[in-house]
Amino acid sequence: MSTPIGAVPPVGVNPLATLSFEPGGADAASPAAAGSFATSLTGAVENLQQLQSTSNELAVQAVTGDLQDIHQAMIASARASVTLDLVVAVRDRSVAAFNDIMRMQA
Repeated sequence: MSTPIGAVPPVGVNPLATLSFEPGGADAASPAAAGSFATSLTGAVENLQQLQSTSNELAVQAVTGDLQDIHQAMIASARASVTLDLVVAVRDRSVAAFNDIMRMQA
């Protein structure tokens, strides 16, 4: 006697794009591939800074009472937090990989 729940439209969900540092053939070891990885990493850090500033702005609006929907502030805060966790994890793995390479014998 229960009615089925209708489909939820994917509002605000962007499709996944291919990453620029995925191997694409023989040119994956070229300097251009290394530059694209650096560009991706720089873009990720800039994205993190943008998410954090948006989260901070919405938090200030929530505290001052200017924000109509508290969900916006909570979602922005969660996005910034998850992105920061990802950047920290990538940094930690990069440092560990660098240390492993430095310990290798020639």
